[in-house]
Amino acid sequence: MFNLDRFKNYSRAVAFGAVAISAFAFAGAANAAPVQLFPFFQPLPPMTAPQPLQPYQPYQAAPSQAAPSEDQDTVEMPARFRRQTVSYSTREAPGTIIIDTPNTYLYYVLGNGQALRYGIGVGRDGFTWSGIQSVSKKAEWPDWTPPPEMIARQPYLPRHMAGGPGNPLGARAMYLGGTIYRIHGTNAPETIGKHVSSGCIRMTNDDVTDLYARVNVGTKVIVLPMTERRAELGAATR
Repeated sequence: MFNLDRFKNYSRAVAFGAVAISAFAFAGAANAAPVQLFPFFQPLPPMTAPQPLQPYQPYQAAPSQAAPSEDQDTVEMPARFRRQTVSYSTREAPGTIIIDTPNTYLYYVLGNGQALRYGIGVGRDGFTWSGIQSVSKKAEWPDWTPPPEMIARQPYLPRHMAGGPGNPLGARAMYLGGTIYRIHGTNAPETIGKHVSSGCIRMTNDDVTDLYARVNVGTKVIVLPMTERRAELGAATR
């Protein structure tokens, strides 16, 4: 006869044994090779220390190239052509400009037997002139418009050139009366002391800037003729 109680006890024993064997097998497998239950979760990157805040720096534009200096004269001048105060006897009033064409000097009369002397470049053969004029206009970094007479002789010249370091009139210009002539700077300082221009009086940019600051519109300008080759006047006083 079937014994129900014995069957129940037997079933419980078998089930317990199966569970025990499964648990033992699972524990052994876990010790041998741990299983990632959720492999699709990636570990978070390690935390880094926060960077310290930098103090606020206002925007600053990149430095631009410096504007060109007005003094572009890099040629070493002979001592006699450097600006200097000299003894100079004249009856002309202080403030008068005297152009010593033969000796390539410009004198700015100071009075009391003294003058400020500058080395200059003057007109080449056939282009010197003489007379008395006055400063009719002053200009800083002047434009250059060659007169028709110059263009007729040199048709390759530009019809107009804006002022600047590359302009042949240089840093400053003082226009003489209603003539085409000027006292002006130059971008060719090596020509100081020479007879090379078309009649204008040229100075280094440094010297013409100095003279420009001393001269007013209306200043008297005396240009001595080339034939009046006088001895060099005056010795330097400082």
